[in-house]
Amino acid sequence: MRHLPYFCPGLVVQGFRRSSKQLGSPTANFPEQEVDNLPAYIYTGIYYSWASVGSGDVCKMVVSIGWNPYYRNMKKSMETHIMHTFKEHFYGEILNVAIVGYLRPEKNFDSLESFISAIQGDIEETKK
Repeated sequence: MRHLPYFCPGLVVQGFRRSSKQLGSPTANFPEQEVDNLPAYIYTGIYYSWASVGSGDVCKMVVSIGWNPYYRNMKKSMETHIMHTFKEHFYGEILNVAIVGYLRPEKNFDSLESFISAIQGDIEETKK
């Protein structure tokens, strides 16, 4: 994607509350208005990125942008999985994101297990 990197700061809001419990991959979510204002060249899909919470350390992350077909979301979302262990939630903090590369398109899965496996694969690919 020739328009990358794309820099996007946003306030962390509470999401669907399923990433940590069901998927084992906690996410920080952007407000709906921020997602609606993403430029047209940021297609739905899975990206590798860098992020920092507030003025904290910069960490690798995976970001999913789209409707998440497995859950049949009715609104587009931007869910970020930061590869760092945080001691507590950081709702209300500014998340600074630099989207640097595209991993794959968003797709549906026939089982929760295959969805989790794809997420783990995205994380492993981003670690490289």
